[in-house]
Amino acid sequence: MVNDKEFKGTTTVGLVCKDGIILATESRATMGFLIASKDAKKIYQIDDLVGMTTAGSVGDAQRIVKIIQVESKLYKMRRQENMTIKGIASLLSNLLSGSRYYPFMVQLIIGGMDKNGPNIYSLDALGGQLEETGAVATGSGSPIVYGILEDRYRKNLSIDDGIELATRALHNAIKRDAASGNGIKVVKITSEGFFEIEDSIIQKKREEFDNN
Repeated sequence: MVNDKEFKGTTTVGLVCKDGIILATESRATMGFLIASKDAKKIYQIDDLVGMTTAGSVGDAQRIVKIIQVESKLYKMRRQENMTIKGIASLLSNLLSGSRYYPFMVQLIIGGMDKNGPNIYSLDALGGQLEETGAVATGSGSPIVYGILEDRYRKNLSIDDGIELATRALHNAIKRDAASGNGIKVVKITSEGFFEIEDSIIQKKREEFDNN
């Protein structure tokens, strides 16, 4: 996640699994050639079973997160039910498109569980919205990530295999992309809840990747 002049300096991943969604990011924030933070937050919980990854301007991303969190809560209060993933993605798309002349410099992945099952959408800074049926990545490290995902992603992937694949993809991106680095954060979203995977588990997997 970077300043407005360097829009794509990060790496985020989203995977559709058999029983849920995996969202993952690395944790480096850069300002040009300066590493501004080694523990930047790039995954946010939007609703009970909905998460979003952010790439781009930190300020823009944080503003969008606050807006969509409030809108989701208001919808639940008015309708007595959660907004669908498609509904949240459409709301985000309209927000981004409406600001296209002074755009929010972000790339977003929003995913989670609703009455239709696991869903993921990716959005660009001008409001372009795509439903992703398998695996998606954003940011400067995404070309490296896609090399791993294209080779290893399979339909009906288990949640545990999804955690390992997302970690492996980011681990390799960190080795080659200077704007991505430091820690890896992984979240799993199932019908049972929104869970952040412990850092010790992710670190153990990274050590295994290096030793094999």
